[in-house]
Amino acid sequence: MKNIISILVILFITSASFSQSKTKNTYILNGDVVKATIYHDNGMVAQTGFYNKENKLTGEWVSYDLNGNKTAVAQYNNGEKVGTWYFFTDRGIKEVSYMDARVAKVVNWKSDNTQIVSN
Repeated sequence: MKNIISILVILFITSASFSQSKTKNTYILNGDVVKATIYHDNGMVAQTGFYNKENKLTGEWVSYDLNGNKTAVAQYNNGEKVGTWYFFTDRGIKEVSYMDARVAKVVNWKSDNTQIVSN
């Protein structure tokens, strides 16, 4: 009987230690907007940003990779892309400007601070 109980305890502890605790996305009402924090399966933050009362993206949204490195900073107004967005890679930064929800200008910054403009 003691052996069975010991085996069950060991199995329970082993299964509990190997079970993954997935971080749940959070949505917090903050005035007229909902602050969202969305997580990768590994528990790292994937995105942060806001929704308006019509459930459309608004304000600044920031994206992160699986290791927590920032990959993008974006701006929305009532679900439409606005302002200047930034995309971060190991080769540099891509700056994309939007006007009337369309790409107006693209600038690529190499990691040696050289600017390359393309439209």
